[in-house]
Amino acid sequence: MENVTIRTAGIGDLDVLTEIERCCFPAAEAATRESLQERLTVYPNHFWLLQDGDKVISFVNGMVTDLPDLTDEMYENAAIHKEGGKWQMIFGVDTLPDYRRRGCAGKLLRYVIDQAREQGREGLVLTCKDKLVPYYAKFGFVQEGISESVHGGAVWYQMRLKF
Repeated sequence: MENVTIRTAGIGDLDVLTEIERCCFPAAEAATRESLQERLTVYPNHFWLLQDGDKVISFVNGMVTDLPDLTDEMYENAAIHKEGGKWQMIFGVDTLPDYRRRGCAGKLLRYVIDQAREQGREGLVLTCKDKLVPYYAKFGFVQEGISESVHGGAVWYQMRLKF
């Protein structure tokens, strides 16, 4: 990975992002193509892509809102996005299987954290499964307990990074 770059997404990235999402999450949890399309239409500058050359290998996406907690409605209703909002929500940290355990997600997550800080947010919020709590804690996220989310029928823990 000599030529790694980070950029924001555009609607032209929809197909590759849909495929990466499908590789990274079980069908019940993965965002649909339609949902990703709506998100890309409303807040493309909150999709950060890590590329190796011309190949997208990882991405992070989520909306901005004044609401303090990540809710299931946010995944499907892009209209909740408020560009000047206090909290950067993180819906997914997706990395292609062949690029995992190489620091890709960490590099991109640090970039997103820096962006949220520069944009004057109060912090970031995400939900994850219990096995990933220690991973996100390394970046300063604090586990706040079991989320109200029932997305995909899984148990999710809400984590928050305050600035």
